[in-house]
Amino acid sequence: MSVPQTQTTTETTTEHGVVLSSVAAEKVKSLLEQEGRDDLRLRIGVQPGGCSGLIYQLYFDERTLDGDLSVDFDGVAVVVDRMSAPYLDGASIDFADTIEKQGFTIDNPNAGSSCACGDSFG
Repeated sequence: MSVPQTQTTTETTTEHGVVLSSVAAEKVKSLLEQEGRDDLRLRIGVQPGGCSGLIYQLYFDERTLDGDLSVDFDGVAVVVDRMSAPYLDGASIDFADTIEKQGFTIDNPNAGSSCACGDSFG
């Protein structure tokens, strides 16, 4: 008699669908320590602009806006406004520190197209 095998998958779901890598979380913590601020959150959003239609916004914010969606990643609060959330669902934020590139990167499966400079998507 064979016993059916059960496969369990663990998925991390977030309220706003954005994932912050552990490398990016450590970089954010380091930047906040340099600023001497523990009241700031990492805000990511989108706004109209760029050659492809939408541009990303990624910055520290002390404000809490009505309708914000927030998830904590290892002590780093990542905040997304409700209007941006559908455009960012499933996006991941990482930090690269190589000879070719240094900075935060956003991998967004919702971006149907992007511009050559990588600053906007549509």
